[in-house]
Formats: sequence, structure tokens, C-alpha cells
Amino acid sequence: MLALERSLLRGFLSAAESLQWKQGEVAAAESGSLLQLIFDGKYEAIFSNSTIQNVFSASSMTEENIDSYLEKQILAYLDCSAEADNMERQRLMFLLGVGSLQLFVQSNWTGPPVRLKLQDFLPPALLQKFCEPKMLHAAILKTLVLDGESVYTLTSHPILLLIARIILVNSRPKLASLQTLSWWTLRYVNIHQQLLEERSPELFNLAQTCIKQVAEAETLFTGGESWHLAVQFHLECAYTFLYYYEYKKAKQCFSTAKDITKLQINLTGALGKRTRFQEKYVAQLILDVQRTDEFLLPHSELSPAPTPLENLTMNCDLNDDTVLNEIKLADADQYQVPDLCAEELAVILGICIDFQKNNPVHKLTEEELLAFTSCLLSQPKFWAIQTSALLLRTKLEKGSTRRMERAMKQTQALADQFEDANTLVSERMKIFYCCQVPPHWAIQRQLASLLFELGCTSSALQIFEELEMWEDAVICYERAGQHGKAEEILRRELEKKETPGLYCLLGDILKDHQYYDKAWELSRHRSARAQRSKGLLHLRNREFRECVECFERSVQINPMQLGVWFSLGCAYIALEGYEGAAKAFQRCVTLEPDNAEAWNNLSTAYIRLKQKIKAFRTLQEALKCNYEHWQIWENYLLTSTDVGEFSEAIKAYHRLMDLREKYKDTQVLAILVRAVVDGMADRTGEVASGLKGKLQELLGRVTSRVTNDGEIWRLYARLYGNGQNDSGEDVEKSLQCLTKAHKCEMQSSDWEKDVSSFKEVVKGAIEIAHVAIRCSKNKSNHQEALQILSSARLNLRGLSSKAKQLFVDVTSNEVHSEIADEVTTMDNMIAELQELSNQLRNQC
Repeated sequence: MLALERSLLRGFLSAAESLQWKQGEVAAAESGSLLQLIFDGKYEAIFSNSTIQNVFSASSMTEENIDSYLEKQILAYLDCSAEADNMERQRLMFLLGVGSLQLFVQSNWTGPPVRLKLQDFLPPALLQKFCEPKMLHAAILKTLVLDGESVYTLTSHPILLLIARIILVNSRPKLASLQTLSWWTLRYVNIHQQLLEERSPELFNLAQTCIKQVAEAETLFTGGESWHLAVQFHLECAYTFLYYYEYKKAKQCFSTAKDITKLQINLTGALGKRTRFQEKYVAQLILDVQRTDEFLLPHSELSPAPTPLENLTMNCDLNDDTVLNEIKLADADQYQVPDLCAEELAVILGICIDFQKNNPVHKLTEEELLAFTSCLLSQPKFWAIQTSALLLRTKLEKGSTRRMERAMKQTQALADQFEDANTLVSERMKIFYCCQVPPHWAIQRQLASLLFELGCTSSALQIFEELEMWEDAVICYERAGQHGKAEEILRRELEKKETPGLYCLLGDILKDHQYYDKAWELSRHRSARAQRSKGLLHLRNREFRECVECFERSVQINPMQLGVWFSLGCAYIALEGYEGAAKAFQRCVTLEPDNAEAWNNLSTAYIRLKQKIKAFRTLQEALKCNYEHWQIWENYLLTSTDVGEFSEAIKAYHRLMDLREKYKDTQVLAILVRAVVDGMADRTGEVASGLKGKLQELLGRVTSRVTNDGEIWRLYARLYGNGQNDSGEDVEKSLQCLTKAHKCEMQSSDWEKDVSSFKEVVKGAIEIAHVAIRCSKNKSNHQEALQILSSARLNLRGLSSKAKQLFVDVTSNEVHSEIADEVTTMDNMIAELQELSNQLRNQC
């Protein structure tokens, strides 16, 4: 049975497996016919099977809920059997679960539309409990709500997902003989999550359990032929982790899948032409895909066969008068992509999606992603890969004026393909779970968004209203300035049926808390959306205490709301509740480790809680996520200085100067200079004196940009010993710095009028004179020494004259007593400098 389960995961039987199966006992059993229907893609026919119809039929109806009725019938069927018959019954129910999931995917993802009616397999007694089909549809959708997150209202045939859930999740203990049950449960999780408004912790926990169980099932991946399944499993795990913010685990899974296929995938440059009139070949960005040592993967018969080209989504040509449809390479053979199988193409697509998630929205990123899509579209073989690549390309091209028309046509073609009945469902299901194809309404939504961006508002609104995507319709009306129309459409829908979602939207438009309260009551206190929206309105109105209460209720229902945790942290900071803020931002970075803003805010909370070492470490994480954010670097500079990480502080200061040319922080520089000069110990106990060279380099860079700050020049002089060192070079450098500091002080206004300021300037000039004397003694060239002494003497003479002009008592004609000492000192120093100058002249 394991071999058949493996084939079921792949979606087809190889020729050898088919022959072997026909001779086995399963083919003759009832489950054999169901298995054949699944392989043929005839999922609807499963519900016409007499055994399956008997499972759902019941003589008496006691349950009111449809989910409890279905679960009771399925468990009863699994329970009432002899041991010999038990395996067959387990197989039948497992295949019913798989078939239901596949049919649900056909109904909402791949198309063509499913014609199955509930009366075809459900007893009339159950259907009579609901007055009309809409009530039954709403009741089924209600059973699929998880963690307070609503299900998309126009989901087609939701009962199929409910049956799959009952079998693959609720009945798991009863299906112990099936070794691939956990893998199919993981596929169910992936499908169910895409129906929900937000991420569901319940589904994520289930997914993690399933991944662990499949990874531990050694028999599933033994043998050389199992590499196909290993690649598929790692890709499916990667997409699951990626969706739930587990980026590192996702990258690991993508990398493992790539290693199994032994592909070398690199972005590189190649000479080529991009426009029709280009004469010279220039460097173009392309994706180079090679097999390691020309390695060919074994058992190619176990990889899906390519779908005929006419059954794939049409790849629209660009038809531009200037830009070529694709890059024309000078040497196309050199970069020829090898003939790739389904799993290899899926790996390239996975690495592309991972690259998109882990890089910022930027023109360069778009070009790199287009290189991936061009490579994937150069080998059109499988519906799921073709659809995913075309969808990504349309998203990238919609911003380009020359490519916008193709993006529009391509999105329309992708939306229309759902109705196309010419392609077999079994062809579209090939490698489906490894590609993360969006449901058909998401593609229609993308089409409507594109129409709106192009200014076709009425066409966009028509699609949004047909899809009952009221939030998008409301945004359309709001942006078009038709606020009244947005309210009108919501009230019209509320008259038909009151739902928490519609009341939340009405609250968004009218900015009125009563509608969120109504939604909260209507959901019986289970709508995370209602409390989320109410909290955001409080936040907008700066009502932080009420806002915190609402957000706390929302995350209690669904803890996987990244945006709510972030807003909750901000509200706590506004209330100075730093412990609450730290907890909220900690949850943010747990959910999304690459969120630089959250790391930065977490460090702020730690600083306020006097946990500076933690703050330092969180800022290091923030910088890993965003190297360009100057405010984070500034926080890192201040925290590094505070905790004694002086080397990191110097590095941070350099980076700030890269980002902001004339950045300066005199206080930080003063601390760093004091630490180095006084030989203070850093956080690790190392003496900071060893950083003297690095700090001199930093101050040299600072003073080259900020030339007019006397305090920084004085710090620079202090670093060189203020002229007190034995090194002649250091004394000379100190003199230069002190002179520049003195000039900066003299250029500032009003220093002459204020006695205390004047005294500071005089003090600086006297210090320069002392250093000048010391410097002149180190000079072997008497002419240079004379020049240094003359400069200091002239400076002092000018200040002395100015003091005698400005601060003289008119009656006695004497200098004011408060500055008399400084004037006397200057005059003495002038005389000393003159004497030294005379001595040097005599030696010449």
C-alpha cells in the first residue's frame, strides 16, 4: 500500500506501477476503483460511488449541525467493522478525504467549475433543516472559521473542505494504517489557510505536527526513486513556513530541495539586446541554471510528464515597437538552460519566491525576479508552474508603461482559464502543491486592482462587487471620493444579511465604534477583526488605554497578527508601559525575524526598562534586517556608547556618516575620547586605549566634514595629547587642532561683548602659545619654528589689544579688574614668545 500512497502523492502511476497495481489485491477492492478515479482526475465520480453514498445516508437525524452529522457518520463507518475489513474501510475514508480535497482545489483553484450538488450525496432529511441553499452554505462556512478569522464568503463547495477536515484532521487516530496521512493533512492546512482573512495559529500548530511526523517517516523517503517526493515535501514545507513568517526554516527547506536536485542556480550577466534598435550587445541580467557535473536524476519516469502546450495558459507576447519580447543573447548556447523536469522547475520557482520575500521592494529586485520568471517561462511544461510564473511577471510588469498592456492581457487570460474545460484536471494538478498557486478569486482580484490602477474604476468595482470583496470595493469608492456610495453599498448588503465583516467595514468608513461593537456581539466575541479595527480607531484618536484593551482581546483570539502586535507595542510605549511594549515587540520579531522597526522599538523598550545589554543585542538584530535606517544606527551608537561597546560605537558613527554626510554627536565623541585617553575598560574588560588609531581615523573623517565645530577640534587635540606628548608629530597635530578650534570660537558672534566668553577665547590662545613653544623646540628647521612662534604671538597681541580697547575703565584708563590677570598673562607670554623668536633669529 505504501507504493500506492507514494503514487497518490505524486498524482499518477508510472507504467511499471500501473501494471503491478492491476495485479495486486487493492485494484480489485472497492478502494481500488476510488483510487483509479483520483488518478484519472474524476473526483466528482467519487461521490456517485454507492459505498460513499451509504456512508452519508442515515435513517434518523438527531444532530443539528452539519459538521457533527458528517463526523458521526464517518466515524461510525470506521468503527463498525471486523478486523479484516478495517484496512479497506480506512483506505476508503482516506481516499474520500483526499478526493474531497482535490475536488475542492478544482472547484476553487484549478477549474473547471465543479457541477456536484449536495443532494447528490447528502440525505434529504439533513438538507430539509435548511430553508434555502444559502443558509446551508453559510452554516458550512461557519464551521470552517478558525481563531476568529472569517472564511471567504464565495468559497465554492466548502462542504468538500469540511469532509477533508473531518477525515484528515478529526479522524486521524482512526486511520493509523495510512503512512502518508500527515502529508495530506499538511496539504489540507495549506488550502484551508488561504481561505482565511489572517494566519491561523491552530492551523500552523497542526502543520508543524504534520511536518515533524512526515520527516520522521523513514520508509517514505527510502530508495533512489524517492527523491521526487523528497523535493516535493521540502518545497511544500518551505511554502508553509514562508506563510507563517518562519523565513529561516523556509530558506533551509528551499536549500535542501535544491541540493537534492543538484542544480546550480545563479543570477549572472550576459551580453544581449533588449530593444529592437539596439546595435551593440550590452550586459543583461539572466538566470544561469546548470546541473552539477552534468548530473542526471534517476527514475525520470516517476516525474510528471509535461502537459501539452495547447493546454497551458497562453504566455502573451509583449508586441512593443521598441522592447523585444525576450532578451536576445549574443551567445545563447552558452547559457542554454538544460531540459528540466517538474521538480527542478518547482525548485527554481521556490527559490524565486523566497528571494522575493527576503528582499526589499526595489527596481533591482524586480529585475532579478524577472530573470527568474524568464527562465521558468522558457520551458512551458506544467500548468501550476506556468500560472505562478505568469502571475509573478504581471505583478512586476504593471508598473512599466511599455509592459502594462501585456500585464493587463495576461491577468485577464489567467482569470479566464478557470472556465476552460478543455484541459484535464489531472494535468492541472501536476506539481500543484509545490507552487502556491492562488485561488481563482485572488487572480480576479488582481485583475480588478490592475483595472483600478489604470483608471477603469467602474470595471474594477464591478469585479469587486461580483466577488463580494466589499473591503476592496469600499477602498475603490473612498479613493474615488465617493464616500456616500461606499456606505450605501455596505448598508444594502447588511439589509440582506448582517455579518461581523460588513459591520467592521462600515465602522472603517464612518470611523464609529458602535459598528465594531455590533460586529463583536454578532460574532459572539470571536471576531479578531472587530477588536483589531476598534483598536486601530482608538490608536488614530490617540486613546491609547482603550486601544491596548482592544488589541489585547484581538491577539488573545488570534496571536498570529503581526500588525496588531506592532501597534500594541507602540500604544504601550505611548502609555509608558514598557514591559507590555517589550512583550508585544518580542512577539513581532518572533513572527517576523526580519522586521527592523520591531527590533528597534524593542530596544527602546529595553532601554526604558534599564536593560541596556538586551537593547544593544536587539539593535544588532535590527541592523541585520535594515542596514540603511539611520535612526536605528543612531540608537545603536548611543546604546553602544552607554554599555561600553566603544569599538561598535566607532563603527556606528562611521555608518551614520555614510548615511548622513554632516552627522555629528559631540557628546558621544567626548565619551569616546575620554575612554581612550583615560584608558577606561570596555564591556568585555579590554582597555579602550587600543582604539586610539580607529578613533583618530573617525575624528579625521568628522573634522573633514564638520569644519566649524570648535569643541570637536578640541576633542581631536585631546586625543593627540593636547601638546603634552613626547612625540613631535602628536604635538604638531595638537597645535593644528587647537588653532582650528580657536578660529571656530573667534568666528562665533558676540564673544567680544561678553567677558566670560572673551576669557575662554584668551584661555585657548594661551594654550596654543604653550603648545607652539613646545612644537618649535621639536623643529629642526629654524624658519618653521619662527613661523609657529610668530603666529602664536600675533594672535595673542591681537587679543591683548582688543581687551585694552573693549574692557578699559574710562575714568582711570585701566583694564577692568575681572580681565586684568588674563591681559597680564598674555603680555608676559608675548614677551616670552618674542624672546624665543629673537634667540632663533640669532641662531640662523
